[in-house]
Amino acid sequence: MNFLEIAQQRQSCRAYDEAKEVEAEKLEAILEAARLAPSACNGQPYQITVCKGEAAKEVALATRGMGGMNKFAVQAPVMLVISEMPYVKSAALGAKVKNNDYRSIDIGIVTAYLTAEAAAQGLSTCILGWLDDSKIRKLCDLQYPARLVITLGYAKEGDPLRKKVRKDLNTLVSYKE
Repeated sequence: MNFLEIAQQRQSCRAYDEAKEVEAEKLEAILEAARLAPSACNGQPYQITVCKGEAAKEVALATRGMGGMNKFAVQAPVMLVISEMPYVKSAALGAKVKNNDYRSIDIGIVTAYLTAEAAAQGLSTCILGWLDDSKIRKLCDLQYPARLVITLGYAKEGDPLRKKVRKDLNTLVSYKE
């Protein structure tokens, strides 16, 4: 699959096959893609905590809210918790001088790499920003803030590929010469 095909196939999964485990080699490929993701000054200011079994269920429960928010997450056999780590010195200086939050950018990039590789491996993901940081920090023994949780697993049989609703390319892109 080329990258455009991956981008067309990847969607936020909200129905996982609870009986199907994620194979270790596929999880390792996803984590290797994350390791190779670019970041400011190659600092990789994030930590990925892989939660399986009961730990995955507990993290999933810490993403619930407002009634039914993220209720599907408990179906996913793996939860990837992305926590923010301190900058390396050169990125910290750049962030201060340019008044730019490179860590958030880097977390977005690593998340894109993770989810794209998951799709290439035939797995499904959903990126969750609604989470209880203090609960997840306690569950995962994290010193620094949890920023995102990514559900990971196989979509339920028959889960349809939904039409992508996106801005028109002419609205999204402008050219200057």
